[in-house]
Amino acid sequence: MQQGAPGEKVEALMGNYKKSPVFSLRERLALELAERMTYTGKRVTDKFFKRLKRHFTDEELVELAAVIALENFRSKFNPVFGVESQGFCALPAVQEAAAAATDRFHR
Repeated sequence: MQQGAPGEKVEALMGNYKKSPVFSLRERLALELAERMTYTGKRVTDKFFKRLKRHFTDEELVELAAVIALENFRSKFNPVFGVESQGFCALPAVQEAAAAATDRFHR
């Protein structure tokens, strides 16, 4: 990839990021925050927020939450208008997952 995360990290996301050695503790916490903000039934509990506060500044937490919220918005907004990835992610595992999701959308 020319910019962004290294391919090995993107591919590791397809597995269990919580146990993957390619992610730092801060990265794993940020990914868990994204999960908790994204999935219905998961919450950002006080206990988890206290863990976040030990590793991120207030400014970093606001930025993380804003970026995650924006991506959640896009994931709901873009399919309404058929906006797809335009081929920006060339990793086979990601392309397969995107193709399967697109196929379900168009059925």
